[in-house]
Amino acid sequence: MLALIAGTAAAAARASPPEGHLCCNMRTDGSWISDGNYAENGKRVIPYGTPVKATGYGRYRVKVLVDGERQAIGNDYSRDLDNETFARRYIVAEDPRVKAAAWPQKIREAIGNARVTRGMDREQVLMSLGYPMSSENPDLDAATWRFWLSSFDEFQVLFDDGGKVRDIVAGPTTRTRVWMD
Repeated sequence: MLALIAGTAAAAARASPPEGHLCCNMRTDGSWISDGNYAENGKRVIPYGTPVKATGYGRYRVKVLVDGERQAIGNDYSRDLDNETFARRYIVAEDPRVKAAAWPQKIREAIGNARVTRGMDREQVLMSLGYPMSSENPDLDAATWRFWLSSFDEFQVLFDDGGKVRDIVAGPTTRTRVWMD
């Protein structure tokens, strides 16, 4: 009987909308945060570690309070993930700024500017750029992740065998906006 109660309590905890911190830098127009995380049309960056609380779910969206401001995180390109899994990608219990504080200055600077630099690991890239679209990146252990600055500006982050960034592939303008030497 206790196992059944414990299992039910655990299921209820999973079903309740998450609360914590934004996992990564995300761009918003003031009301909508897309998982595409496009850097266009005057969108501003909400920094990783910002307090966030899910207040409910809609069709392909997680309704949230970000630093007390109502917004929605749209599941535009990762619809293979259910709303709860999707929400828990972006809303993490532990403040990622605590972990980042121990990293080298160059890594912290790249993350703070939503850029990528040689030597970052996958977690650091996620904090900096957000999750790559799961529809195009089903395996987060892959050697290449595809991202987009806009619908027309694709770039790829290349990882070495040890899981560290070795370079990116991008057009010259996109590279200047994403890569930090």
